[in-house]
Amino acid sequence: MKGFDEIRETSGKVFFPTYNRYAAAMERGEGAYLFDTEGKRYLDFLSGIGVMNLGHAHPEIAEAICEQAKGLVHVSNLYFMPPQTELADQLVRHSSLDRVFFCNSGAEANEAAIKLARKYARETYGDNRFEIITLEDSFHGRTLATVSATGQEKVKKGFAPLLDGFTHVPAGDFGVLERAVSERTCAIMMEPILGEGGAVVLPNRYLRDVRHLCSDRDIVLIMDEIQVGMGRTGKLFAHQWAEIEPDVMTLAKALGGGLPLGAMLAKEKYAETLGAGSHGSTFGGNPVACRAGLVVMKHVTDETFLGLVLEMGDLIRARFNEMAARFGFIEEVRGRGLIVGIKLSVPCKEMVAKAFERGLLINCTQESVLRMLPPLIISEKEVEEMFKILEDIFEEV
Repeated sequence: MKGFDEIRETSGKVFFPTYNRYAAAMERGEGAYLFDTEGKRYLDFLSGIGVMNLGHAHPEIAEAICEQAKGLVHVSNLYFMPPQTELADQLVRHSSLDRVFFCNSGAEANEAAIKLARKYARETYGDNRFEIITLEDSFHGRTLATVSATGQEKVKKGFAPLLDGFTHVPAGDFGVLERAVSERTCAIMMEPILGEGGAVVLPNRYLRDVRHLCSDRDIVLIMDEIQVGMGRTGKLFAHQWAEIEPDVMTLAKALGGGLPLGAMLAKEKYAETLGAGSHGSTFGGNPVACRAGLVVMKHVTDETFLGLVLEMGDLIRARFNEMAARFGFIEEVRGRGLIVGIKLSVPCKEMVAKAFERGLLINCTQESVLRMLPPLIISEKEVEEMFKILEDIFEEV
């Protein structure tokens, strides 16, 4: 096994410089912990950015992957695959949607949703109905279409000309959104909780108003559940807190239990727009990834499991709210379930670096929001470990 210095040196020669990596090469994981090549242990409060909802090296996922890999790894979507069909059936049964399209990532799922909305509108209303409204500070992916949809200029920089037909409005302001709608609007696309945008929870009333607007105007409502779906908020999907039904929903991250797997779900009315040959994916719905996804679904549809997610999330936010009285730079505690955002009055990049040095993995969004996405299997003892590290760091500010 190569040592870290050799790994870093080789990586610097062979990779595109697209990532600012921390000084660790992760070798293995176990539950809520990661271990690097030097033997150092880290408490993972990021879960691979919302991917490892059941924790690292989950025995059921490992067993399912190994068993499937011994039989069939890949065949292509020219044929039916039992694990793929079973997972799609589970997603339909546990959602308000009717059809599933599998892909490999969140960006691909959102790309598919954009194509679906525009194709439906074009076939139903003609060529001039193509605009999609998204939110400022949103994040929908890194492809050209999803960069165009994303409401953050830093993501768009250097990639002009972007795709036409995207309008960004402030998150949570229904009046502004309503005024932005025109005869050219084909879809409204949003995350029920803005993850990269700072763990901002959209109010239930706002989501209901958007749902009514879309229903009245036959505008496709797309819910991007890529970061906050699959049990992260204490419900299977975050939009369920508002008791609404989207027309289209996108999933990825935690869906595959650590393997690349994304999905677009849609109501029958819209799904029938994408006929044979209109969209596709070579690897989408890979049987190994789908077997892992079935294990994930087993756990995140369990009400007792989801209750524990809520319990741990409430505990974490309550503690941070208590800490706000001691640390004046804590401005707001955000989130729902186990997506947690701590809005600070100071930049938090240095805090994240200190946490890494002390064996805690978190990250910084919007320059001053500490974001946490711990595994949904996190224990109270591990929560206490996180607070001990962070309180020491806060004392140094």
